[in-house]
Amino acid sequence: METENAIDIQQLNERIKVESAFIDLLNLEISKKIVGQRYMIERLLIGLLTEGHILLEGVPGLAKTLAIKTLSSAVNAKFSRIQFTPDLLPADVIGTMIYNPAENRFVEKKGPVFANFVLADEINRAPAKVQSALLEAMQEHQVTIGDSSYKLPDPFLVLATQNPIEQEGTYPLPEAQVDRFMLKVIISYPEREEERLIMRKNLRQNDEKINQVVKPAEIIRARNTIHEVYMDEKIENYILDIVLASRYPDRFGLPDLKALIAYGGSPRASINLALASKAYAFIQHRGYVIPEDVRAICYDVMRHRVGITYEAEAENISSEDIITKILNKVEVP
Repeated sequence: METENAIDIQQLNERIKVESAFIDLLNLEISKKIVGQRYMIERLLIGLLTEGHILLEGVPGLAKTLAIKTLSSAVNAKFSRIQFTPDLLPADVIGTMIYNPAENRFVEKKGPVFANFVLADEINRAPAKVQSALLEAMQEHQVTIGDSSYKLPDPFLVLATQNPIEQEGTYPLPEAQVDRFMLKVIISYPEREEERLIMRKNLRQNDEKINQVVKPAEIIRARNTIHEVYMDEKIENYILDIVLASRYPDRFGLPDLKALIAYGGSPRASINLALASKAYAFIQHRGYVIPEDVRAICYDVMRHRVGITYEAEAENISSEDIITKILNKVEVP
């Protein structure tokens, strides 16, 4: 029985190597415009392959807009950018009904959310009503304008950005709404040599054309394949231990964390950690999940799902520090 199982996994592994070949083509196209930022691009691909939306935090000028725009060109998908401002209305995002005098009736005017890739720039600059309108579209994959509901295109990926520098005049996303994002990705400055290449590329006025290497239908097919990536019960238990340790640290020999954690990961954390681990294995052209896949993606799935107390803030302890302690304590299978 074990041999038969091993052969099945081997066959699955070979099939996924073939079906995930387009990932290399995508990376090749993206590298024409983007230097470095492998971490961000990998997370973008995970979001794309799992229908998970991404909250991106980083200072301006780190190629966030360029990365998603380049990815949409390589997939031949519609790209849309919404600059969130305090005077934005929900209708500016999802659309509204407008009067057509020629037809003597109201007709729907679809908003910029009707695209495959939506960049919600500085989402915390807009009021709660606008944030909720976008988050509802993300969750339901449809929008209601007037009396009718309209399905959003597939694939549909929202990349929302937050600027960590200026917090004046912003509307922070409530914890319950932040939980809707599959990943919260924090990106930093490029290395010295990477920045040298960026500078040279821009001085050369790089006009390299991005070729369409993947069709949206192939992305949808890859999503179904990702669910087939093998995850052993030991890996499932490892994921559950990590999430439960964020809720009940004392049960996992971490009593000192109890006073530092306001709330732990929700069931969405377990689901998304499992799904993101499968997608990460797929990107590595592997048909099975290993503990390193879970650890690689854990911070992005958990950092916005572990709330810290005032005591933790006073001691300058972040949710990432807590996740590190959990990962160091929970036994790796």
